[in-house]
Amino acid sequence: MSKPVILALTAGEPAGIGPELCLQLAGEEREAGIVVVAAMPLLSDRARQLGLNVELHHWQPGDLAETRAGHLSVCHVDGCQTTVAGELDPANSQYVLTTLSVAANGCLNGDFDGMVTAPVHKGVINEAGIAFSGHTEFLQELCGVERVVMMLATEELRVALVTTHLPLKDVSAAITPERLTQVTRILNADLKSFFGIERPRILVAGLNPHAGEGGHLGREEIEVIEPTLEQLRGEGIQLTGPLPADTLFTPHWLKNADAVLAMYHDQGLPVLKFQGFGRAVNITLGLPIVRTSVDHGTALDLAGTGTADAGSLHTAIRVGQHMARCRRANNAGESA
Repeated sequence: MSKPVILALTAGEPAGIGPELCLQLAGEEREAGIVVVAAMPLLSDRARQLGLNVELHHWQPGDLAETRAGHLSVCHVDGCQTTVAGELDPANSQYVLTTLSVAANGCLNGDFDGMVTAPVHKGVINEAGIAFSGHTEFLQELCGVERVVMMLATEELRVALVTTHLPLKDVSAAITPERLTQVTRILNADLKSFFGIERPRILVAGLNPHAGEGGHLGREEIEVIEPTLEQLRGEGIQLTGPLPADTLFTPHWLKNADAVLAMYHDQGLPVLKFQGFGRAVNITLGLPIVRTSVDHGTALDLAGTGTADAGSLHTAIRVGQHMARCRRANNAGESA
């Protein structure tokens, strides 16, 4: 029998809905082995507050992860202060970052097959005097990689981004041949290694309306995007585009695609979130580890009420498990 997949699940901001989403997982038997990386008292206190009967088990490297209903494995992390659901406390910021480090390092050394992240609150971490721009950048630095790619996915659609959190006025200058080449290569390689797609088919959106309309609505397609895509096709990458974004996201094109590459954040993600908000997953490509996340924030107003929807977390776990299995199979094939 093959070794079961074990995913680390960071509980995120202690005052948010992350801890209770983790506890909700214990409501039924699970296929994936999940180890929650969090402070044990935080989870036990939130379980009492919500009236959840969950038995928490201290987990150590080498242990199997609990999959039984009513049970949850926990990799305990110290440093969480007394927490009131819905009330942020900057004193917990270093603890939150420690949970990410524990999970990521556990993936790098083989204790975990991947990590899933519940939402953190970037604002309160920065208020604590710690420069933090997000999970993605934190994990990029920890893993020591030059470029990462943000991709959101549902069961039916995958959308990766060339640029992410930039003002619109800065997007055009950021789309360079170098960046577009790096992002496309990472997307193509990780669709193979993490999703088991032998020859990925990628649709590429243009930057301008009508993909520039032959230069009448902008020249980025002519001067940067088209030449770069042609060079990448020479490497054997299957690319279609640049296509106008307003027609790319139609069944005619999507039915023959494994992923869409959008030029900027609000070009691709509104479509995906309309199509599957609450069951989408945020994936970081370009890392040497599997990392998925929920598609929502900390929802402080819902924390402690027991009404938070765990749909996106379930999707993130399913996708993380699939990615971990594909990566394991790919590595086994390479070493055979």
